[in-house]
Amino acid sequence: MSSVNRLDRVNTLLRREIAEAFYKVFAGGGYDIDLAALTVMRVECAVNLRNANVYISVFGHEDLRGRWMRMLREHAGDVQKLVNSHMTLKYTPRLHFHLDEGVEKGDHVLELLFKMDHD
Repeated sequence: MSSVNRLDRVNTLLRREIAEAFYKVFAGGGYDIDLAALTVMRVECAVNLRNANVYISVFGHEDLRGRWMRMLREHAGDVQKLVNSHMTLKYTPRLHFHLDEGVEKGDHVLELLFKMDHD
């Protein structure tokens, strides 16, 4: 049970550190990315701390999502170095970025429910 709690704490800390690292890596670097539109939704770190799946939500900018996700993947090493400098773990997990479309799907379901209610 304590290992699960520890992993939850590591995931939460990683989520916060990754979000802060985005600003350090991309802000002022001439990158065409709207950092205010990116949200680190959740992090799922492996039990052995070797890999972490990072789920990113992009608000709006549907046409740029693919390009921005490629940029995040290309600079994963830079983000990982910054995270490593702020956290003391036996291993720094290798970051794997994924687009999280859960918010959009939830909005779509709510919109459908709203239409059904008013019809």
